[in-house]
Amino acid sequence: MDGVLIDVSRSYRGAIQRTVDIYLDTCLGFGRGVKRLVTSEDISLFKSAGGFNNDWDLTSGLLLYFLSISYLPPSSKRKRFSSIEQVICYLKAESNKFPRNRTQLLQKKRLPQFIKKVKFLGGGLKGVQRALEVSWDGWVYRKGDLSKENVVNRIFQEVYLGKKFTSCYHLSPLFYKEQGFYVREKLLIPRGILSSLQKTFRLGIASGRPRFEAELALKRFRLFQYFDSVVTLDECHREEARILRLRGKKVKYSKPHPYSLLRVAQEIGLRHPRCGYVGDVIDDMLAARAARKTLPILAIGFLRNRGKGKTPRESLIKAGADLLIENPRGLLRLISPMREGKQKGYY
Repeated sequence: MDGVLIDVSRSYRGAIQRTVDIYLDTCLGFGRGVKRLVTSEDISLFKSAGGFNNDWDLTSGLLLYFLSISYLPPSSKRKRFSSIEQVICYLKAESNKFPRNRTQLLQKKRLPQFIKKVKFLGGGLKGVQRALEVSWDGWVYRKGDLSKENVVNRIFQEVYLGKKFTSCYHLSPLFYKEQGFYVREKLLIPRGILSSLQKTFRLGIASGRPRFEAELALKRFRLFQYFDSVVTLDECHREEARILRLRGKKVKYSKPHPYSLLRVAQEIGLRHPRCGYVGDVIDDMLAARAARKTLPILAIGFLRNRGKGKTPRESLIKAGADLLIENPRGLLRLISPMREGKQKGYY
């Protein structure tokens, strides 16, 4: 969905930027500034390391990095609290013991070198933690319920959803009370092209969005009619909980794990499906390649408006892209060779 069907450069990516600013200002007292701490290029760097399909994790990774170049000392353990308000009071009191300088964060930021290390160490939030060597996790409250301790996710969801936050979570906003960033989204693939594709293919969506947010976009852009299956982060989490309950084993089924792709293919219901998965980031390509162990599927990299803040084609190819397309009409040009069986032995 994101980056292929929907332009999220000013919504989800903007929410990452705003969440980092709010957390550092409101919770840790770094103050506000005219210049953003996080650029679109910074976010793409994190995405290029792999393992950051979840924007909450990416936001936490950025916060951990900024804290590592601040004057705040390492802190490995988060204390337990029963409300967000208690967390904020604690963080303010503790951070007040040390100097904080927002300008210093901008001056000391050296993300390209850091991300190379993160990528070498496996990517994702674990890669960030390994690259830092010592822990700043005690400063970043990113786990648990949004009403109790999960400050990172709470801020992010308030920023992204705006007035929709209360109807989704039944909570009043604490950090952000303006228009939700979701209204900044634009449709990337015209409905006419989706209609043409639907005549040849059964279409489905495998998204890292929560169900509420996926349906918010599908309703807003009138897209439900084109898709036979929509699998979201909610379905991944439910399956993770089921496996934990049955086997006592913790697993993670969000991309780059292929679970969502395989479930879409299953729900569409074709007896012998031949598939293509279109994505714009490394984790999409890795998920498609992993799904290939179970069904024939092409990893198709989407390069629309490549430029600043975008994953370069070389990264998508290295991650396993079989094909690259540069605009929505490229999808239509794929139809004939797919039907004639000419794509790398899969069609």
